[in-house]
Amino acid sequence: MKTCVVLFTRDLRVHDNPAFASSVGAFDVVLPLFVHDPALPAGDNRRAFLRGALDDLRSSLRARGGDLAELHGDPVTEAIRAAKTVGASAIAMAADVSAYARSRETRLAAACESERLAFKTFPGVTVVPPSAVRPGGGGSHYKVFTPYYRSWEAFKFRDVVGAPKKVSLPAGAPKSWFSTAIGDAGETAARKRLSSWLADIAAYGDIHDDLAADRTSRLSPYLHFGCLSPREVVDRAQGHEGAEPFIRQLCWRDFYHQVLAAFPALKSKPYRANAEDDWRDEKDALQAWQEGHTGMPIVDAGMRQLRAEGWMHNRARLITASYLTKHLYVDWRAGGDHFFDLLLDGDVANNYGNWQWVAGTGNDTKPYRRFSPLRQAERFDPTGEYVRRYVPELAHIPGKAIHQPWELPAAQRRGYPSPIK
Repeated sequence: MKTCVVLFTRDLRVHDNPAFASSVGAFDVVLPLFVHDPALPAGDNRRAFLRGALDDLRSSLRARGGDLAELHGDPVTEAIRAAKTVGASAIAMAADVSAYARSRETRLAAACESERLAFKTFPGVTVVPPSAVRPGGGGSHYKVFTPYYRSWEAFKFRDVVGAPKKVSLPAGAPKSWFSTAIGDAGETAARKRLSSWLADIAAYGDIHDDLAADRTSRLSPYLHFGCLSPREVVDRAQGHEGAEPFIRQLCWRDFYHQVLAAFPALKSKPYRANAEDDWRDEKDALQAWQEGHTGMPIVDAGMRQLRAEGWMHNRARLITASYLTKHLYVDWRAGGDHFFDLLLDGDVANNYGNWQWVAGTGNDTKPYRRFSPLRQAERFDPTGEYVRRYVPELAHIPGKAIHQPWELPAAQRRGYPSPIK
């Protein structure tokens, strides 16, 4: 019987998963495999989210007659070992764009060739594959978002692929590869959240920047781990009144993936040629920012939300990143690394692409742009409810006075620090 190993990475779903669906259609039996890679460390929040996503994927596969094998170690070594154990003739996986993902793909392709196994990658991590949309004149990628968005909108998206109805496992897989855990996080929770979110999408353009309202989709962690297909999200959003601003955000996600594909050093080197990249070595200021004790309430609220939830409102991400780089003059790499460690949705493309945009070293056409945290707070948290939620020592201060506690007597600040000079 023709057998294939499907290596799951950032595509932890059965719906609209081209690598999985194509393999089930082309082979008699399929071994779904996830390898826990020690080279990809993650914080507690992200590990817990991943665990839930894997348990839910297992449940979905079992409902179709399959299961999920989980191994630990180097994904190339373990994928080849699994293929040999079950007598597979091919390995399939979703293509990705980070330097590590591309190296993994290159190594796996070489290992498959050495072992005389077929190897194929499929789309699925983005709506449009990074190399599918290019600017005229021979450029490798779009450097500015707006022209990219126009080309992205005009591109013919691939069809959404349905979930396979039946999966047959190979007989030779050891029982020790399979867990007994089941769950309803991951894809199941993601699809429920998407359906609920689409019912309210009409208001997104007007309210998504309201920090206290928390009316964003919160789908980003599910998109990062591939519990949702970004292509299917676009497909389901299209046709809803007011969907365009939300779809535009999904295009931003694709934009940074094509930037990363063309500039693999996005995590560590300035993207923009001749960008100013001179920063202060302010360890105390960096620590105060990380812990949410800068003395700037709107910044501290965002940083405390990040630490508590592994997530932060997008507007708060802009405010906190701008404060670190444009007010404290601390290196964007230190901020990007901290976000990457704690965010459920932290990935190289979007995290570091956005950090470089804010720092003025990236794709912003106005690199000297600077967000005033006080003006941002008064505009996007006018009543102070967002700050009260995450900075409880200031919760007793009424109205917008909460945004300027340094104007109040020390007794009313209840130990809250003064702003960093």
